[in-house]
Amino acid sequence: MHGATLRNLQLRIEEFYGLEQAPDIVEFVRVADEDERETVLIRQDGEYVEIAVVLPKTVKNAHPRQYATDTWLQLIEAVSHFVYISERARIGLPATQLELELQAEVDKFVVAALSSKRLGHERARKLHGQLYEKVRFIHPEGSEAGVRYRLANELAARFIARLLFGRDVRAHRGVLRQFYRSGQTDKIRLARAA
Repeated sequence: MHGATLRNLQLRIEEFYGLEQAPDIVEFVRVADEDERETVLIRQDGEYVEIAVVLPKTVKNAHPRQYATDTWLQLIEAVSHFVYISERARIGLPATQLELELQAEVDKFVVAALSSKRLGHERARKLHGQLYEKVRFIHPEGSEAGVRYRLANELAARFIARLLFGRDVRAHRGVLRQFYRSGQTDKIRLARAA
């Protein structure tokens, strides 16, 4: 597992959103079988939150230049979940599964945009298509998880399209930070306003 890659992703997300530094994600990583997808396991015991970030062996080959590959996106999603859960626990606020998935969908675009020296209109449109339009869902359409993942994808697509086409992601940092700090209801309202 590339601990430096995981830590770098964590620091980039924390810095972009202006968050306090969470514990090092590398200390929470467990390796799963190759055919498994990333999973973040959470257990709350009173005031304590236990987290395990389970990553498939194939994630170790992920490289930032391949920002839209499934392997790289799984890595971003795992780091996004870890940072979001850590931040919500730090400030004493709950997080829903939909919030986690919606924020991870937005973070995929943010991380990919930050990896690009210049994100012009055409590149933003292509990235938007790769992340939100040309997707394949693992969970069946009518299942609880299927509904949640599809809704998170749809809301993130609307939110990102409204904010970022043709502009640098850094120009919208304030709005993205507001979105990050919002709970589920406000996240949905902000996304649907697009």
